[in-house]
Amino acid sequence: MTAFVLLSVLVTSGSQAVYGVPIWSPVDLVAKTDNVFGLLFALLTVLVATISVNIAANVVSPAYDLANLAPKHINFRRGALITGVVGVLIFPWKLTSTPELYIFTWLGVVGGLLGTVAGILIADYWVVRRTVLDVADLYRPGGRYWYTGGWNWRAVAAFLVGGLLAIGGSYSTLDDKGAKAGPFPTDGLIPFLKPLADYGWAVGLGSALLLYVVLSAGTRRQSLGPGSQPGA
Repeated sequence: MTAFVLLSVLVTSGSQAVYGVPIWSPVDLVAKTDNVFGLLFALLTVLVATISVNIAANVVSPAYDLANLAPKHINFRRGALITGVVGVLIFPWKLTSTPELYIFTWLGVVGGLLGTVAGILIADYWVVRRTVLDVADLYRPGGRYWYTGGWNWRAVAAFLVGGLLAIGGSYSTLDDKGAKAGPFPTDGLIPFLKPLADYGWAVGLGSALLLYVVLSAGTRRQSLGPGSQPGA
């Protein structure tokens, strides 16, 4: 990922030197080439990346998630179809219309929430349980991972607090024409949290991790013991 990000920065910076303006979209950058072979190769690369990466990353996971939510009514195929419909309804071409909207609004919000989830997962598996899991109980109603009615309130609380800190200050920037590029106020949803918005992933991960560990301090011994009872 580090190499990928570095290459993206170098290519965008190179477009500034060659064309006089930074071009962050690979498709727009390819469209400026006057070499037929280079154009065909680039289009083939985009096609392969779309089929191999985007489908695997953006269809398989939500399709399985939807199937697990309602297994009696949704199988993998139906989950994939629902994912495709939802993917069209969110107007992805609008999200990528400007780098201000795509990078600072869309990716910032999604990254902040995913960082919060990652913090809870890391805290529960590595800190609270010390990598010790009872695999059978993961799938057993009433087992040690069933918690209160199937909900781990500590994880929910950590997610709400971490998510609020991560994306509560989300704001929209101005495009080249001076118009607001995004749905959020320019001074942030919660103005005093705006300074945290640019570091949403790290803020969400760190705050959720710490809060979950603190809330789970009293259950750590139970979680590690072979005869532990279901979580509270």
